[in-house]
Amino acid sequence: MKTDDKLDKTSLFGGMRRMIRSTTAVGGIAARLAGEKVGISINKSAHAEELKNILGGLKGPMMKVAQLISTIPNILPEEYAQELAELQSNAPPMGWSFVRRRMQSELGKDWESRFLKFSHEAAAAASLGQVHRALLFDGKEVACKLQYPDMAGTVDADLKQLKLLISLYHRLDNAIKQDEVYKELVIRLQEELDYKREAANLRLFSLMLRNKNSIVIPQLIEELSTERLLTMSWIEGRGLKTAIDLGLNQIQSNGIARALFCSWYTPFYHYGVIHGDPHMGNFLINSQNQLCLLDFGSIRIFKGKFVKGVIDLCKAVETHDDELAYHAYKSWGFKNISKETMDILNEWARFLYAPLTQDKERSIQDDSDPYIGRKLAAKIHKGLQQTGGVTPPREFVLVDRSAIGLGSLFTRLNAKLNWHRLFQELIKDFDQEKLNADQKSAMKQARVPNPLE
Repeated sequence: MKTDDKLDKTSLFGGMRRMIRSTTAVGGIAARLAGEKVGISINKSAHAEELKNILGGLKGPMMKVAQLISTIPNILPEEYAQELAELQSNAPPMGWSFVRRRMQSELGKDWESRFLKFSHEAAAAASLGQVHRALLFDGKEVACKLQYPDMAGTVDADLKQLKLLISLYHRLDNAIKQDEVYKELVIRLQEELDYKREAANLRLFSLMLRNKNSIVIPQLIEELSTERLLTMSWIEGRGLKTAIDLGLNQIQSNGIARALFCSWYTPFYHYGVIHGDPHMGNFLINSQNQLCLLDFGSIRIFKGKFVKGVIDLCKAVETHDDELAYHAYKSWGFKNISKETMDILNEWARFLYAPLTQDKERSIQDDSDPYIGRKLAAKIHKGLQQTGGVTPPREFVLVDRSAIGLGSLFTRLNAKLNWHRLFQELIKDFDQEKLNADQKSAMKQARVPNPLE
């Protein structure tokens, strides 16, 4: 039996091997953390690299989970988060016999007759699927994203390992309680398995960003898309990381950063929609220096009340209005926040919102110390421990993750913009009820399931 024949089957032994590898990784962290609790010194950096190497060979959600949790502050010790942030899949893409059978299961026995050309080799491999380049009979080039087999079962198994790891860590550290974070990750990962949902998200973003000339959204090919196959127009361009590594002038960097800001926050402040995965691999830069968005699996919908809370907190930070800040945290879903806890959260908010409150052109991190964010996070973490900890609401997870992820990209781009004016332009006509109405209309047009109804 060929290798890819084996991969296409959900074998008992294959599942056991995966469980052993992921359990070994999780168990290793747990043992070391427990040892540290009783005074046994460990080399976290070395162990974190070992963990990355173990998980990096596992296709599927464990890699996706690792990338997600690496951007959520204090869900794991810093050493582990740093290593997991660099995690990439080193497992090879599935072979042609797998692809052929997979395409047949999605489009029928005559699936090849629907394409003029279809590449046997994957153009890209990711955590939940791989992409093939193809040519339609009308001359249009397309990207076919094909999901790996048995991802639903794999997601379930890997999430159980993550739950165990989080529970073990937070017996030792109660600063940020992650119960709601875990629930949010479960829902978002399960949604990412449904390519019909992602297709709807793609339609939604095409609608929300239709007038933004600096942003390119792939065109969905509806008749060649299913729950496990997503077919879109092929977009030619350089990966964002490659573009940065090869060198960008200041005008190019600022243009890309402005497009990034617009692509993320126009949907949020105008429609209550956030894209939760600002991963470097999700962007291309084309020959016109336009920003091309590639992945629409991790999307969350918010009520206007939550979005207004984000705006209110920014204003509270700018005007030192504690009453408004408290109201904003309540709008987000934080419960029973003491004055001491709120003061600590405000210190973090002042750091994150600083670019939006200063009416001047500046870098996203206007400080010569590259570790200032890390130092402040450690200070906040210690303060929250002393006040009994805090439970972030589920609604907060992707917004916080997006802010941190985008901040990192703006830093890598070395962009210098007046972030305050970009923000004020977005929110100048904000109206909570109008957002709710526009959101409902856009979601209906895009045929996106509305979780708020």
